[in-house]
Amino acid sequence: MSTSVITLNKGRRAHLLRVIEGLGRGPAPDELVVVEMGGDAAPLPEPGFPVRRIFLDRGDLPLAAARNAGRQAARGDTLVYLDVDCIPSPDLVAGLTAQVAAHDGLICCAVSYLPAGAVRDGWRPADLDAAGRLHPVRHFPAEGVVPAPQPGLFWSLAFAMRAATWDRLGGFDERFDGYGAEDTDFAFRAAAAGIPILFAGGAQAWHQHHPAYDPPLQHFADIVRNAARFRERHGFWPMDGWLDAFARLGLVEPDRTAGLIVRRQPTREEIAAARLPDDRPF
Repeated sequence: MSTSVITLNKGRRAHLLRVIEGLGRGPAPDELVVVEMGGDAAPLPEPGFPVRRIFLDRGDLPLAAARNAGRQAARGDTLVYLDVDCIPSPDLVAGLTAQVAAHDGLICCAVSYLPAGAVRDGWRPADLDAAGRLHPVRHFPAEGVVPAPQPGLFWSLAFAMRAATWDRLGGFDERFDGYGAEDTDFAFRAAAAGIPILFAGGAQAWHQHHPAYDPPLQHFADIVRNAARFRERHGFWPMDGWLDAFARLGLVEPDRTAGLIVRRQPTREEIAAARLPDDRPF
């Protein structure tokens, strides 16, 4: 069984180089497909396994379209999607490939969030384990797989599935344009089609630090637009914690019974104030 790792990049070249380095430290994939969303054409290192790049520079953040483009370019029987911010553990590719062979589902692995400055040249997995923090909402087994408590806990940071299952599901819905809800929609459609969302033990990734915002006001327009599309299809609001935060700031009406009504756009000052301190991973 051949394995393609797919990652999306827009302005995160330093992070991408760590992804390539991490893949080279363990059993390597049969190929790495890099979907460049920001036009970066500078040469990449030759890590000892094929690296192919495709370019999807539209000026926005076309996450759904980019993931679909990565699948179209991939040649493997197993697809491993890895966020460009995520350094893979040495056993990530082999571990997820084995789980995909055993289970036909969307298989997520644990991701540990790193503070700023945690990744240095010559990094060791033990050092990243010591510095990282696991997400408190998602619980992964020590080994094997367990069903996710609900599809909304699927995350696209690090997951794998059979290419044939991706094709049967139809990939991501590109009507979700920009940031937000496209991965939640993917998971709920998978669950409705009888494709389980599974949490796998063993393999993991380490999420490299970058500026983050809570709530993500820099994506306000995308989140509002995509939340409405998700509710139209699934009958409930996704990202409700963020929508509630928008309401507390007076950006949207708090009552969403009749729809999501925007009062105003966030100011630059509000966006800046929402940035998390560098020592807070999420």
